[in-house]
Amino acid sequence: MPNTVGRLGSLLEAFLPWLGLAIPVLLGLALLRRSVTALVALLLPAAVWADLFGGLLLAGDRGAHDIMALQHNVSDENIDPAGTAVALIESAPDLVALEELTPSALPVYETALASDYPYHVVEGSVGLWSRYPLAEVRPIDIKPEGIGEGWSRGLRSSVRTPWGEIAVYVAHLPSVRVRLDGFSSGWRDESAGLLGAAIAAEKLDRVILLGDLNSTVDDRGLAPVTSQMNSAGRGFAFSWPAAFPASRIDHIMTRSATVTGVWTLPATGSDHLPIAAGIKL
Repeated sequence: MPNTVGRLGSLLEAFLPWLGLAIPVLLGLALLRRSVTALVALLLPAAVWADLFGGLLLAGDRGAHDIMALQHNVSDENIDPAGTAVALIESAPDLVALEELTPSALPVYETALASDYPYHVVEGSVGLWSRYPLAEVRPIDIKPEGIGEGWSRGLRSSVRTPWGEIAVYVAHLPSVRVRLDGFSSGWRDESAGLLGAAIAAEKLDRVILLGDLNSTVDDRGLAPVTSQMNSAGRGFAFSWPAAFPASRIDHIMTRSATVTGVWTLPATGSDHLPIAAGIKL
């Protein structure tokens, strides 16, 4: 589907796996009509869906990894940051990336996570907590033109792990909106281009990206990022909205490393679900 009118292609791609629901409906119609031709024709969309998404139906192997990373948009309207922090610690990740950190909630997260994660860095409204030492920390400019000063949603840090040094990026791309004139994703797409350029210029070979990218890996608007990162790993892990997860817009991606499995964690006080992933280095 072209993106020329209202960016409807990107909107469709944000919920692409749900198109599979049309297959059982068509199957029912074919059986109702007792049409062999329709049943045979139905094999094509069924095969395409299975090829694209069938592997995600398998449970991820959480044991076959070297480190575990966690990504969570904690929401700037979260009224229980302390409870959220405790819930995240229970899953025992090695890396924790948080977005929508507010000045009032940040000290709560810093205090709650300090004993388990002695190393952390915050830039603007995004932060990274780690069991391993951090170095060469810097903000990443992913601010699109038209957004005012003070908007800071990207950081980069090297992490000194037992498997060598890794570059870790934390990013929160601009939100998208569905309006009468279509899917508004211009700022998000521009920010994705800036993030992709920063990752492309990264000198370290191994890279982990943690963030709320405000769409799925199927959305062509994220191509500057997804074209150079791996996001494979079993499990749909739909993370948004928390009340009825329909899409995974929170991501854990790698370069020169393998995501062995991705899964969601129980709901917190956020409108997003936390996601976690095992990473083989």
